[in-house]
Amino acid sequence: MKKKTFALLFCSILLYFMLPFTASADTGPKPSVIITFENMGDELCYGTLLSETDSTGPFSAWNGEERLIENYDLDLNIWRAFAEYQDSDGYFFLQQGWLCSESKKLEWTYYPPSRFKILLYYPESNTFAVSGIYERYAFDSYYKVNMEGISTNPSEKTIPLLTAEKNYNLTWELISLFCRIIITILLELGAAFLFGMGKKNFLIWIGIINIITQVLLNLTLNFTLHFRGSMSFILSYLLLECLVFIIESALYLVLFPKISQKHIPQWKIILYTFCANTLSLAGGMIVAKCMPVIF
Repeated sequence: MKKKTFALLFCSILLYFMLPFTASADTGPKPSVIITFENMGDELCYGTLLSETDSTGPFSAWNGEERLIENYDLDLNIWRAFAEYQDSDGYFFLQQGWLCSESKKLEWTYYPPSRFKILLYYPESNTFAVSGIYERYAFDSYYKVNMEGISTNPSEKTIPLLTAEKNYNLTWELISLFCRIIITILLELGAAFLFGMGKKNFLIWIGIINIITQVLLNLTLNFTLHFRGSMSFILSYLLLECLVFIIESALYLVLFPKISQKHIPQWKIILYTFCANTLSLAGGMIVAKCMPVIF
């Protein structure tokens, strides 16, 4: 009786905190764009991605009102330089920028634009360097830019054109996939203890099933984003999460009564599956914000 009461209380608290997340569909791992700059000098340099659309996720272009400036950790003078930049193709500055001269990288790991230009700003010489148009090609899209020969001399009348090449990091993508699967399994195993399903037989099957469903889920999402684009990715993500819940519920309903020495109500198994999947999604989102380089 105490376990049942505790499990119900746990689910109520979990659902309460998850409501704002599910309302905004802000769950699970997010696509990213990571640009590496080879042969970049030590001159102070900031970078951003100009977007084909005027918004992506929580980020949007500035509408000219001072009270709506969103410069986050970006110095206001640097922000103004980006905001005043006039792109020849009408691409938008979404008020996001990073210092690139130290890390030699630009990492947009939370709702990056689908089609974009790379824009660099050198405040010491007050010059810009811009690229052509590129797009996300995978869940985590990697590009590299060779900066050799790129001049930031303010006397130059033409803005230097940056050329980017795909630099997909398969090893790092596999590491990222492995980490997501491990976190999901650990969270769902933890939820199993809370529902009184912490015995070895339960944990083994939960682990096996989650390895299979998470590998298939992540590979399918990566494939969808690579070949079908971000809109198909979002739709596929929602449908696949529902499918994972149905599959896991069905498997647990068949397996758990066979390996349990006590009777387990079906509603408890379904409730566990729902709470475990919701918890793993919330955990993935939190980790994504705390460790954006990996997720």
